[in-house]
Amino acid sequence: MAAKTHPGGTFAVGGDLTVTRMGYGAMQLAGPRVFGPPADHDAAVAVLREAVERGITHIDTSGYYGPRVTNQIIRGALHPYPEDLHIVTKVGARRDANGGWLEALAPEQLRAQVEENLRDLGLDAMDVVNLRNPGQRGPQPGSIAGPFTTLAELQQEGLIRHLGLSNVIAGQVAEAQSIAPVACVQNHYNLASRGDDELIGSLAAQGIAYVPFFPLGGFSPLQSGTLDAVAEQLGAARMTVALAWLLHRSPNILLIPGTSSVAHLRENVAAADLALPADARAELDAIGSLACRGAARCARFLLLSGIGGVAG
Repeated sequence: MAAKTHPGGTFAVGGDLTVTRMGYGAMQLAGPRVFGPPADHDAAVAVLREAVERGITHIDTSGYYGPRVTNQIIRGALHPYPEDLHIVTKVGARRDANGGWLEALAPEQLRAQVEENLRDLGLDAMDVVNLRNPGQRGPQPGSIAGPFTTLAELQQEGLIRHLGLSNVIAGQVAEAQSIAPVACVQNHYNLASRGDDELIGSLAAQGIAYVPFFPLGGFSPLQSGTLDAVAEQLGAARMTVALAWLLHRSPNILLIPGTSSVAHLRENVAAADLALPADARAELDAIGSLACRGAARCARFLLLSGIGGVAG
């Protein structure tokens, strides 16, 4: 068994929920297209147990992964949970019979999703529930006051400890904060997709966690070539390097890379200990200047890559 450490250091979500900055995203534990059971249930269990053994205390999931599949695997693999393990979920979507992604933001739908997460995970209260704003090509503009108010009411009832947001813009964060405290924001961000640079700084100043998803999504061939060259220079996997850069980017960034492979999990966790020399950092930072031009081009890449759905 690997020694217990704190991969990437720790961060206090909401001021009192201490988690490792290197977490684990459970989306890939479900079947193809995040629908149905995994091909190898035992392998999924092994990945979860390996993550905990390596000191990870932050697992990201959702009831619409499967649907319900990942939550049930998490419970079967890890319950009763270690005292320091914290599970974060997302609500705001549901799956149809064919695996399609549909909005589910009505008050009764949100309540049902929170209660279903609690039942499947075997919990009395969720540590964090993120409201997932619709939008397959990025955040959908408009008010989120209605659904966020519903979650704030569930928090008052004791079913949720902290509230978060996913796939949102700065104005929506401010709107939510006028209703209840926001503990974390989960958006698409990585070396190549740097649109949230200003938001990350604002959240850091407020002690709010920022959780990027798709850490390798949206790269152009030129950007990928730069990352590959730095990875070869450091003798590390490209994903390890990309994750290490995110950890260095800002102290409020928490990572939730997903995988269904123990070997791949170990590569991801290695990012917590990967030193980035100044010259490597400079090369990686420069990737941002080569970012996709225009939201439409980035969205088209995400759709063609199969990673632009509600699953983030």
